[in-house]
Amino acid sequence: MVDNYAVFGNPIAHSKSPRIHTLFGEQTGGAVEYGAICSEPEEFAQDVMMFLVAGGKGCNVTVPYKQEAWELADELSDYAARAKAVNTLAFSEDGTMVGYNTDGIGIVRDLQQNHGIALQGKRILLLGAGGAVRGVLQPLLEAQPASLFIANRTASKALELAQDFAEFGKVSGGGFADIDGQFDLIINGTAASLQGELPPLPAGCLAADGCTYDMMYSAKPTAFVAWGRAQGAAQSLDGLGMLVEQAAEAFFIWRGVRPSTAPVLAQLREELSRQ
Repeated sequence: MVDNYAVFGNPIAHSKSPRIHTLFGEQTGGAVEYGAICSEPEEFAQDVMMFLVAGGKGCNVTVPYKQEAWELADELSDYAARAKAVNTLAFSEDGTMVGYNTDGIGIVRDLQQNHGIALQGKRILLLGAGGAVRGVLQPLLEAQPASLFIANRTASKALELAQDFAEFGKVSGGGFADIDGQFDLIINGTAASLQGELPPLPAGCLAADGCTYDMMYSAKPTAFVAWGRAQGAAQSLDGLGMLVEQAAEAFFIWRGVRPSTAPVLAQLREELSRQ
């Protein structure tokens, strides 16, 4: 028997998820098939239900349907409920859909375990206030940074987000003009750098020996990764590791087996370098 999984999104042809989960399946000896399904607007919920009825065991959800998946789920994990976004659905035997958000777990594991970047007691600057940022806030704050500042072009969105997550740690928000002082870690949660654009960051905002992290990734360094290197960051990282780590958490939720991420990440890096 082969267990079927898929990722839903639009567009979806570029997704690395089928490759990642195929490698996880090979590594763990499971009979796994994982596809990519492009859902049209207004058809996402119907497509997921059809996949469930056809025997699918679970699915991932990416842009632009994470909030719709949150609304579709019958039950929610704590992270998903807080994020108001779901990137992983697990299907129970009775057809119940349980929604999870593994993005925050993914970025924290990549930072701490893969790159040895401590978060506890550090000053973190988080750029953007969209769904990507909302999905990672709780796990980042649970890592006990000294402070976390959310900077966004529309300051009110950053302030609202900070209020929503205030119970988890010292978090504040504002516009880019409100960025003050130096930060040990600057995380880009916007997609701007894929278009070669950068947020208007003040000079000197990265502390000595500080690190930068772009939640996006591409075959060549993103504009934000390049900016981090130009600022002398101790490490300037992209989000490929976050993608692999969040996928590993989803795989564990579905199958109760935690795959080793290091060889899969190395394989993907090699494949990207050949593009």
